[in-house]
Amino acid sequence: MAKKATEKALNIDNILFNCRDILRAARNSGSFFEKRDMMLTLVFLRFIGEKYDDGVAKLRGALLEQGLDPDDENIRTAFFEDVSFADGTYNLPPEARWSNIINTPAPKLNSALDAALHSIATDSKDLKGCFVEGTFLTRNLAANDIKKLVDEVNKISHKTFGEEKDLIGRVYEYFLKEFAVNATKEEGEFYTPHDVVQLIASMIEPYDGTLYDPCCGSGGMFIQSAELVKSKQGDINRINIYGQEKDAATYRLAKMNLALRGLSHHLGDTNDSTFINDLHRGVYFDYIMANPPFNLKGWYNDNLKDDARWADYDTPPESNANYAWILHMLSHLKPSDGVAGFLLANGALNDEDTVEIRRKLIQNDKIEAIVVLPRELFITTDISVTLWILNQNKKGGKYKGRKLRNRKHEILFMDLRQWTENPVKNENKKKVLLVTEQIEKAANIYHTWQNEGTDGVNYAVPELYRSVGIKEIEEKGWALTPSKYIEFIDHDLDIDYMKEMKRIQGEMKSLIAKEKQSQKMLVNAFKGIRFEIE
Repeated sequence: MAKKATEKALNIDNILFNCRDILRAARNSGSFFEKRDMMLTLVFLRFIGEKYDDGVAKLRGALLEQGLDPDDENIRTAFFEDVSFADGTYNLPPEARWSNIINTPAPKLNSALDAALHSIATDSKDLKGCFVEGTFLTRNLAANDIKKLVDEVNKISHKTFGEEKDLIGRVYEYFLKEFAVNATKEEGEFYTPHDVVQLIASMIEPYDGTLYDPCCGSGGMFIQSAELVKSKQGDINRINIYGQEKDAATYRLAKMNLALRGLSHHLGDTNDSTFINDLHRGVYFDYIMANPPFNLKGWYNDNLKDDARWADYDTPPESNANYAWILHMLSHLKPSDGVAGFLLANGALNDEDTVEIRRKLIQNDKIEAIVVLPRELFITTDISVTLWILNQNKKGGKYKGRKLRNRKHEILFMDLRQWTENPVKNENKKKVLLVTEQIEKAANIYHTWQNEGTDGVNYAVPELYRSVGIKEIEEKGWALTPSKYIEFIDHDLDIDYMKEMKRIQGEMKSLIAKEKQSQKMLVNAFKGIRFEIE
């Protein structure tokens, strides 16, 4: 029993559930967005404090290895008063350290938390703009409420839940899911699951150069890609990160998230709309990874009518931004060899009002692969999603140690909708996970198709993938729906109907016999019972 209680206490969803209930019951806790910002700021202070403590512990260990006493007054003055960490850990003034915040008396907590934020913003250029100063005194939660909230956040630790996890992103996802399901659906704001990011990164391999996300949200794409780079190459400094985010709170969150990981980044000086004010105009990137808001409305204004991003194509429809995102990303890919992997709702595969844009994209050989994903991958939506891969160079050559063949006017279609055998437990809705073996299998299908020696004409496995030429795509009206091209087997044809009919007839005879026996027993039970009518 004790073991089960411990497991429950260390479950991050249980901790966040408790925080949600504290904020819901607390007086003056504000709107959903204010609750979310308060929680994320607390988590930020918790994580950066933990990184500082870890940095100090490492420094103490290094001094001891050199025969120096870290508790000696002169040594402390020399190494700890103006400490500098080589691993990206930020030196924090005493008032900003979580070890001091957690021990602050409850009536002084709101003031202490805002003092910590002000101190960090003043001392660190990189961390300035990650949060709103005055957050806690503005809300001014009751002493008991803010104390309970801080104590709960204190349980969220990288030591407990894993350094490799995007825990700030996980907190963000939880609050999207639990606090404002309806508020986020219209904006199409969905946190990208770790396994989906791994799939995209494993396929396009963004291991060096420049990486861009035009709608970077909480920065999860960057965080999780960096972890994959470290596992494959070992040096995240080979990646230059660029991004943009429209929502002010989410922009701050992304800066917060990247700063915590010591990842250098270029997110612009402020939050802004990627369509209205492209902060990286004229910059071309090696890789783009993105999860744009699905079916976004209200993205267009008249200033975008003759925008250079779709000068060679039709203007995307005002009613839906899907193809505006595609053309925006294409405009930022390096013309020689840029690669993009991004998610869109399945409707973009065959929209009637975008057929001309789609036709030109296919004819210009920009689309390399279309991968339909399992429906239950996202927690915050059950919308069906497709991974698109654009490639500026389908002519072949050397790439990542491989020799690629000429894939001109070919597109690889994959259908992973049946990969639902790995359910995620303890979720409020059905959710599945793509495990490492599945991700590697999908990436291998794609890379093998690219490689020299592969016959693109006959590269196919029924119900899973198929390489298709432009002529057939034209015949299908420029549709990119994988089910139009991948062979699906009618498993009913494999049934032995005579055998199946005999089995069904046998089951029916058995049921009829049981029914007759039941009726007979019922009749016998009533025999001998005398009914008297008075």
